[in-house]
Amino acid sequence: MNAREEELIARELLANPDLVAVYWHQKRWAALAALARFAHRDVPVELAQTDPALYRMLREQITRFFLRGGDVLSPDKLEELARQA
Repeated sequence: MNAREEELIARELLANPDLVAVYWHQKRWAALAALARFAHRDVPVELAQTDPALYRMLREQITRFFLRGGDVLSPDKLEELARQA
């Protein structure tokens, strides 16, 4: 999966947080790892200058992700699970 595909998956999951549980039950580890990596990297600050609305929306979604317990998702562990599958 390339960087753009990972970003699209992460943005979809951030926009629809209920899908995280669905992906978990479907054992879609690579997609969940992409989400965890995206959230841990945070939104690039440069985006605030180029697209303030998108920056604000992604910041709010990532904040909600962490408030819902997303910090327990380890990108490394999820990648390991994806390799084993």
